[in-house]
Amino acid sequence: MEISIHPELCKKVPGFKAGIIQYSGIEVGPSPQMVKGRLQLFQESLYFDLLDKELTDFSGLREWRQIFKAAGTDPSRYRPSVEALYRRIKKQNYLLPVHSAIDLNTFFSLQYEVPIGIYDLAELKTGITIRIGYPNEEYTGLNSRTNSLHNMITSADDLGPFGSPYIDSIRTKVTEETTEALQIIYLKSSISIEEGDQLTKSLMNMFLQVHGGEGSYQVLSC
Repeated sequence: MEISIHPELCKKVPGFKAGIIQYSGIEVGPSPQMVKGRLQLFQESLYFDLLDKELTDFSGLREWRQIFKAAGTDPSRYRPSVEALYRRIKKQNYLLPVHSAIDLNTFFSLQYEVPIGIYDLAELKTGITIRIGYPNEEYTGLNSRTNSLHNMITSADDLGPFGSPYIDSIRTKVTEETTEALQIIYLKSSISIEEGDQLTKSLMNMFLQVHGGEGSYQVLSC
């Protein structure tokens, strides 16, 4: 599936990068104890770090607030998804296991300090572009609310937006019935192509260890 970054996004956020992974033949189910254990331990460790640190002390969170501002989004009103996760943990409102794909996605996002989306490929159409949302574009998000995509970084197919580093759409959510998935790592603009490549490949390999199947990846950059 061909995926591109729109020139307008590149103009507003020079150096914008995204790791793109496509999976096939995967098996999604309850998370293995190893995944659940690592997710819980990481959240507990992060909570103690947050006792002594501000959210802006984390380079990924700080940079993604800057990216939102550059794109035209107020990060104090619409927080990057990774910052929302960190805020939950700061309140000891730990994330509970959902299923293997979501749990690993959450773990990766916390570990790398970047928003990450995972989408059911069967629900996606061709012509995927990462771009700035247009006026009146909106979707029902995983928070069950209607979310505006105007002036917000969004991933869209021929049917319209389906994902964002703010919150993803319910239309393309991954379930235990999913066998093919698209994962988008909204990387920090400051990292090199080589670093983004290594991070994306490493994440893909860990995902495949849990879910089986096959994967292919690429890093897109402005």
